[in-house]
Amino acid sequence: MATNWIKVEGVKGISYREHATRIFKKHKDRYFAAFYKLDGKTKCEAFGWESDGWTTEKVVAILQELKQNQKTGQGPHTLAGKREQARKQREKEAETTATFSEIFEKYIMQAKQDKSVSSYKNEVCFFKNWLQPVMGELTMAEITPDTLNSLKKTILENGRTPRTATYILAVVRQVFNYAKNYNLYLGDNPVSKIKKPTCDNRRIRFLTKKEANALLEYLKGVSRQLHDMAFLSLYCGLRAGEIFSLTWNDVDFEHEILSIKDTKSGQNRNAIMTPDAKKMLEENKRNPNSNGFVFISTVGTKTNAVSKSFARAVEALGFNNGIDDPRQKVVFHTLRHTYASWLVMSGVDLYTVQKLMGHSTISMTERYSHLAPDHLKKAVKMLVANYA
Repeated sequence: MATNWIKVEGVKGISYREHATRIFKKHKDRYFAAFYKLDGKTKCEAFGWESDGWTTEKVVAILQELKQNQKTGQGPHTLAGKREQARKQREKEAETTATFSEIFEKYIMQAKQDKSVSSYKNEVCFFKNWLQPVMGELTMAEITPDTLNSLKKTILENGRTPRTATYILAVVRQVFNYAKNYNLYLGDNPVSKIKKPTCDNRRIRFLTKKEANALLEYLKGVSRQLHDMAFLSLYCGLRAGEIFSLTWNDVDFEHEILSIKDTKSGQNRNAIMTPDAKKMLEENKRNPNSNGFVFISTVGTKTNAVSKSFARAVEALGFNNGIDDPRQKVVFHTLRHTYASWLVMSGVDLYTVQKLMGHSTISMTERYSHLAPDHLKKAVKMLVANYA
């Protein structure tokens, strides 16, 4: 159906249509529009409802401004262009006045909802220790690649690892992305122009059978639950977060499978229970908690962190004595790393290890390939034998 436009009496080019039911100032609400020639074509510019503040006088004033701009070739030629100009001006004003600290406060409130507790706390810590002192009072536009290169240099000169510097720069990048998404910053993200510190941060250390048994035995005397969580990571390859989220509905005793959902890679997977892991879980099942999680915190809620007792156990056993390289230190994640290492050393192919670990790409699993030297040597010998 064609729109029924009514010309404003005595005003050239301005029309309106009436709302079917809504009354404003004792008459039907009016929606204003202007019709004029632009580049030889008739153009219709929609302005808005009278109830939203539009009047004949305002529409006429803007239309005259646009026509003048068309004649002089300066300024916006259309209402859409004028609105875009106003939007950019508002963003520019916000960009000019808002400091990094002010934007970070908005960003971190969103991060608190979307990220894990540990990630949120780490980012708050990075801001207080590194970002706020260097650029907290700078506006977003004042933060340049030079600013960030100086920040990176300061972090590394203070003995922090390249990985830590990369993590802090990632927080800066996310703050700028947040600002752009909410129209608080117009420019390019300066982090994109920074060369990230390079390092291979992948863990190297894995436990021997003797070390693993000693650790589990020690944990058993400290906390049965901590022992059982460590056991699942060591013999089923679960991440700490996957253990925290495990519910009894995820445990299939009949098929000896653990359903791991919402994983780090974003893909659900099944973990296989060993006979001892199955026995351990069956014993725990006899005393289930009320909220459905396999493991709960001391206050009866979902666990969200590995107990500090684990680090104390590692210290008591001396696993990290004299070790400064973080990649060589034993932490809870070392148990999952050990699980993969043992699989490869037992002759399991990397593709199978990838599926058991839930790695999104085979390249993540290839870090373990050096643990199967006999397998690789055998492959080369077969090549020589077949093509000699």
